[in-house]
Amino acid sequence: MGTRDDEYDYLFKVVLIGDSGVGKSNLLSRFTRNEFNLESKSTIGVEFATRSIQVDGKTIKAQIWDTAGQERYRAITSAYYRGAVGALLVYDIAKHLTYENVERWLKELRDHADNNIVIMLVGNKSDLRHLRAVPTDEARAFAEKNNLSFIETSALDSTNVEEAFKNILTEIYRIVSQKQIAERSAHDESPGNNVVDISVPPTTDGQRGNKLQCCQNL
Repeated sequence: MGTRDDEYDYLFKVVLIGDSGVGKSNLLSRFTRNEFNLESKSTIGVEFATRSIQVDGKTIKAQIWDTAGQERYRAITSAYYRGAVGALLVYDIAKHLTYENVERWLKELRDHADNNIVIMLVGNKSDLRHLRAVPTDEARAFAEKNNLSFIETSALDSTNVEEAFKNILTEIYRIVSQKQIAERSAHDESPGNNVVDISVPPTTDGQRGNKLQCCQNL
């Protein structure tokens, strides 16, 4: 029996953030549809797309949300981040200002997103080598200092796009599965501790399966 699109072990919501024009929408379309649009217009509001991958024999469905990076759409923030377990923080390697603004986006994540969110810094447009304004080493050092993973991608020529999404989804999966093991071994502890469950439980987990129903039915 083939796997239907609605059969998955985990559903992870991942948000794309970063300045307008850094290529967030093209990263999304490259990963989910293997498409790239040179004439891509600014995203208005919010959109999301899904794609499932396999990790350790489990099916992980990624629900990837994309937003306009412009200030005037700031009102969406809290709803946008709700339930997100991962964030790709994207800048353009050829536009230094988009890298400078990474600090501001990080602050926004800290303000609005779950404390346990897994963050990956992504230097997009790596095909623009001749226009590079942000040295790889500098961005990598910044990522390490702030406990982020780091990768450079090109949505245009597909470099590292699969890897970026698969790496962050695998990292989230490892954290979640480790936590589930820990929870099983400590199930006699009161559930009153302040551990925030950053995952949508597997669909088999009936008593908690309605955790993110809102997003699944969009």
